[in-house]
Parts: sequence; structure tokens; C-alpha cells
Amino acid sequence: MQVIVHGGAGAASDEPEPRQATLDEAADAGASEDDPVDAVEAAVRVLEADPRFNAGTGGAVQSDGVIRTDAGVMTSGRNVSSAGQESGGAASDREAGAAASMPGVEAAVSVARAVMEETPHVLLNGVHAVDFAADVGIDVECDLWSEDTRERWNDLDDHPEGGPLEHLEWIRDKFGQADSEGRDQKDHDTVGAVAYDGEQLAAATSTGGRWLALAGRVGDVPQIGSGFYAAPAGAASATGAGEDIAKTTLTRRAVRHLEDGLDAQAAADRAIAEFGELTGSSAGVIVLDGDGGFGEAFDAEEMQTARARTE
Repeated sequence: MQVIVHGGAGAASDEPEPRQATLDEAADAGASEDDPVDAVEAAVRVLEADPRFNAGTGGAVQSDGVIRTDAGVMTSGRNVSSAGQESGGAASDREAGAAASMPGVEAAVSVARAVMEETPHVLLNGVHAVDFAADVGIDVECDLWSEDTRERWNDLDDHPEGGPLEHLEWIRDKFGQADSEGRDQKDHDTVGAVAYDGEQLAAATSTGGRWLALAGRVGDVPQIGSGFYAAPAGAASATGAGEDIAKTTLTRRAVRHLEDGLDAQAAADRAIAEFGELTGSSAGVIVLDGDGGFGEAFDAEEMQTARARTE
């Protein structure tokens, strides 16, 4: 099993060493599994449980003071050849699932997997996604606040009242910005994993969203081809400025470069270069190709990653 994980692309972390230790643990957890879907779920669950990352516990707070989680997972189908191309026809067994806007759910990636495996759909959202998670045995009453997020929320000069338009006016100069003390808001600390067992690829991405987004905002993470994507040529997970990632379908872009013959590193580099040219924003992407090659690229200040491989 080959696994690569990321902990988000953005400003340099104040705690790089403990974050790296958790990323290493996540990659090792994934590599110990026998199936790529098990691998990406295991890896992402380690990261969702660590409040240093913006996924699960420690996620970003939306304008109504609620933390909501999103995630997506996708498989390539078991038609990957050594050249990373489809064999035996179309990858009819390719699967995907996602879940969005879930308060109280730390294990967002597990909900996304359940959507993929237990329903005929590719995305559930909001209270209905939470109800579904509860029915399949996933904890939906988690305290997603960390000491850091609670302190930052309480340090705000005021909190919005009224309806969506009042909230929208309130967030205009706050959404995605550093706080009054210049602290980065972990906007881009979305987490993700990609795995390959020699036959099938899987990708998963999970997030707590963006700091002080309008209540109910959903970004790129649970959108197929934006936050995550898998095909016979390879698989990818993205992180960064979510609205711009969604507009440029970053992970589909990276995998398309694999389909055009680039290796994983070259595909990642080209996708991020194109993203920067198109948007002027920052992002990162991790990639595994159908030959087992790793790739990672980012145009932010930092993107911590980890890799693991078992025979």
C-alpha cells in the first residue's frame, strides 16, 4: 500500500513538528490497511481527530457560531493498468461519496464513505447528512471546538444577529482574514489522503471549512473533481482557497494531466501553476499515479505532507 497525506496549504504553522508527527502517524495508519478506501479513511480519521488541523475537531467557525464539516471520497475502480490507463473498458465500478455542512460530526470522511457505499447518491448535506450518519452508527454529537477556535471566536468584537443578509454584511471584512492579532485562521488546513494498492486508487479530503464563512457555506472539498478525484490514471486531493479550487476543478485538472501522459509530480506541478495563473490564489495538491508515483505541489507558504509504503 502506498499512501500520501497532506495537512493543508497556507501560512506557516506555529506547530510544525507536532503537526508533522500527526501526518506521519496518519500516513502509517493508512499504509497498514489492505484496501485503498480503508487506507484513506484511516489516514484522514487521524487528522480529523487532531485540533491542529482544520478538519473534524478544530474546524473553522461559521458566521452563526457553528462548526460544520465536509468530506468526499472516490475510487478509481479496479481497472488500473501499469500504465495508469483504463483496461477492459470503462471503469464501471468507480465510486464516489460526499457529505457536507454537518454540525457535530468529527468523522466526516466516514460519512462520505457511507454515502458512497450505502446509498445510490454521491452527496448528502446538512441535517439530513447528520441524521444519515447517526443511523449508520457514526457519532454526531461531537464537540468540534478546540481551545484555539473558542478563544478566537470569543475574541471577536461582536457576533452577528439577524438573517443571512445581516450575516453576509458582517463577514465582508472578516471571511478568510487574519484576526486582530494577525493570527492566521487555519483557512487552508484542510486534510486529505491518496492511496494505491497496485490495483485501485482512492482519494479522500476532509475540512472544517473557512473561518467566518456565511452559515451553510460549502466549498470545494465535497465536490467531485474539485477537492478530490480518482480515475484509472491516478487520484488527487486538494487544499487551499476553496471557491477558486471549485471554479478550476483542481483535482480533475491534475488527473487529466496524468491521462495526458505526465507523471505524478509533473501533473501536480502543472495543475498548481495553472491554478495560480487562473486565480492568483493559493492551493496545494497531492497526487498518486497508476504506476505508483507520488506528486505534491503548492503555491502557498507551506504544505506539510507525509508518505508511507508497505509491501
